[in-house]
Amino acid sequence: QVQLVESGGGLVQPGGSLRLSCAASGSIFSIYAMGWYRQPPGKQRELVAHITSGGYTNYADSVKGRFTISIDNAKNTVYLQMNSLKPEDTAVYYCNSSAGSGDYWGQGTQVTVSS
Repeated sequence: QVQLVESGGGLVQPGGSLRLSCAASGSIFSIYAMGWYRQPPGKQRELVAHITSGGYTNYADSVKGRFTISIDNAKNTVYLQMNSLKPEDTAVYYCNSSAGSGDYWGQGTQVTVSS
């Protein structure tokens, strides 16, 4: 079992920045990839960014050049640095881990981009 706890969401003006954190605990040795997903109001959950244990990353086209995913293995934490935020980035952001025992999700953190 893997437990994920997100933090760092909030209200920010367009053009602003936020950094989301996701701390993993439990059977972290079995994790081989982690990612951030988001679910805008009234829409389906979508992939935002993904990072493998080897450091390979990929991003949704809508966030390329603005968002950066990174991982601190010493702290068992994955981050999502979000810059140049737009109103369409408003969503609940979820942390995900892919492990040998299955996929796990955090509880989600709200990000609202509004003036």
